[in-house]
Amino acid sequence: MSRIADRLQDIEPFHVMALLARARQLEAEGKSIIHMEIGEPDFPTAPGIVQAGIAALEAGKTKYTPALGLPALREAIALNYAKGYVEGHSLELPASRVVVTPGASGALQLVCSALINPGAEVIMSDPTYPCNRHFVRLFEGKAVSVPVNADSAYQLTATMVAANWTAKTVAVLLASPSNPAGTLIPDQELRAIAAVVKARGGVLIVDEIYHGLTYEAEPISAPVSALALDCEVFVINSFSKYYGMTGWRLGWLVAPGQTLPAIEKLAQNFFLAAPTIAQYAALAAFTKDVQAEFILRRDQFRQRRDYLCPALKRLGFKIPVIPDGAFYVYCDVSSFTKNSEQFCEALLNEAGVAVTPGKDFGAYGASHHVRFSYANTVENLKKGVARIKKFLDEQG
Repeated sequence: MSRIADRLQDIEPFHVMALLARARQLEAEGKSIIHMEIGEPDFPTAPGIVQAGIAALEAGKTKYTPALGLPALREAIALNYAKGYVEGHSLELPASRVVVTPGASGALQLVCSALINPGAEVIMSDPTYPCNRHFVRLFEGKAVSVPVNADSAYQLTATMVAANWTAKTVAVLLASPSNPAGTLIPDQELRAIAAVVKARGGVLIVDEIYHGLTYEAEPISAPVSALALDCEVFVINSFSKYYGMTGWRLGWLVAPGQTLPAIEKLAQNFFLAAPTIAQYAALAAFTKDVQAEFILRRDQFRQRRDYLCPALKRLGFKIPVIPDGAFYVYCDVSSFTKNSEQFCEALLNEAGVAVTPGKDFGAYGASHHVRFSYANTVENLKKGVARIKKFLDEQG
């Protein structure tokens, strides 16, 4: 057998995928399953985007694009920042700083490979999206996972960043809104974190893939906050979540200008370019009609959140922080179990409801947390809640 690199021992699989496989098996056997585990919008890709992809195929636009992306798409993304997330907070972003990537994972891969030397440390929260720490490990770095809880809305603070900074630290990785908790970092706190990072000569990496899917306060993009302090910032975003293009595998990176030669060299070597058809299709995501559809879908996600959170609370789940965005609810299940993984397995096998155990997102509090996804219809969420209630009642 060929020798496998040592780093693979530190990179765990998605545990939810085993649960999803079991759910699919049960469905194949004829059992009804309510899916509340998958971090993927249930809506199909908007018709305008699909038609743009078909038109690109029919026009023969199937060759490689430049490594940094289709120029027209880079311009469209930059213009979207210029329009501003919040009134008074637009950003005149040169299209040259936008890099189109194969999903947000492609963007994170570029950033990590550009920044991390063996032994370098990257500070991030625990819990967090698991690929964050795995990409750091892939490039022989060390993820410094800082335990966070409801007191900070499951987000890092400037105080935490300062306390965990060492001589080996090169960057801080944030996500706003976050996965699994769906919470935002307030702009004032983001600026405070950026100030700490700048003072120590580090780099700020911000995952903004759920921007657009927020339900009260509109987030301010990290470059607006960080540039005010002249902090070096990389922003990762995606067409998967708000834009509903998960299977198209398309994301983007906003990078500091001086890093672009290195980023381009890496992109050329890693993947040549992002998928061409997906890039042409994504141009339609910025048209007026398609944007209006995204807003309607966001409103449906809000309705789902506003049903699911109180419904779970009535069953005894603890939700100390209501999510600001994304489509997740991070719940404390310590009232029911000391082992959230076993709880999720039993819930699936006995009640036909699939949810994600906390183990996927880190170590801190994992045994008594689960993540619910409300990327499903209200009708199905109601069925799921009814099944969970029956399951809990039967548990005594």
